[in-house]
Amino acid sequence: MRRLFPVTDETVPKAPGSPGEEGGAGVLEAPADREWSLAELAAAYAYPEPTAGGRPVPWLRANMVSTLDGAAQHDGRSQPISSAADMRIFGTLRGLADVVIVGAETVRQEGYRPARARAEFAELREAAGQSPAPAIAVVSAGLDLDFSLPLFAAPVVPTLILTGAAAAPERVAAAEKAGARVVIAGDGVGVEPARAVRALGDLGYTRLLTEGGPRLLGQLVAAGVLDELCLAVSPMLTAGDAQRIAGGPPVAVPQRFVLASLLEEEGFLFTRYQRP
Repeated sequence: MRRLFPVTDETVPKAPGSPGEEGGAGVLEAPADREWSLAELAAAYAYPEPTAGGRPVPWLRANMVSTLDGAAQHDGRSQPISSAADMRIFGTLRGLADVVIVGAETVRQEGYRPARARAEFAELREAAGQSPAPAIAVVSAGLDLDFSLPLFAAPVVPTLILTGAAAAPERVAAAEKAGARVVIAGDGVGVEPARAVRALGDLGYTRLLTEGGPRLLGQLVAAGVLDELCLAVSPMLTAGDAQRIAGGPPVAVPQRFVLASLLEEEGFLFTRYQRP
């Protein structure tokens, strides 16, 4: 792993005439390429701590992977375009989050399981007042979910389901019987993104992470509630008709984000963009 941005002591130009220089011209020092520890990754991806009126407010980041030609999946799954470094960052972002927000279709396609309590993050999470593992919050209008799966039957922290007030009562009852906590975040059958973020904040979840899928991310972008995008650019080409990282109707005006950091390992670029 190498840090390419922001520039640090590892990447600053050498001063003219410094040892190893020829002709006194400064050259760029090659950044160190090594596997970072989880502690280093956690520091690199630490959550901002915004407040309003002295109280913490939610910060929503997304973590996605895309090929060079814009595919977010291959054969319906993200794993084939991922890497070991991408999975280390995936685990780190989960280790820092209070809750992971995910769409119901992604739960079905990716075979989602409960987040694990990892010893490497235990001290950090305890110091931050967090539960041993992040909760999973599934966004679902119809609650067409298999409640016998470990995600609902055996989580470390009870799984949340974000849905609308018009959700079928029998499906809500089935979810609650399975141990899930149903959170109403919309007046109709669907979820209103801004209301979902507020509802999670009211429950004490302020470090929010979404892993998609593309339809959910598109809804969050369109609603203007996304604060940060952690995008891994995979050095692969897939062609085909795979989804982009965000789908759905376009926004009226493209949203400009600011590059906060850029890491690289084995050709994968790990970008972090934030709302200005």
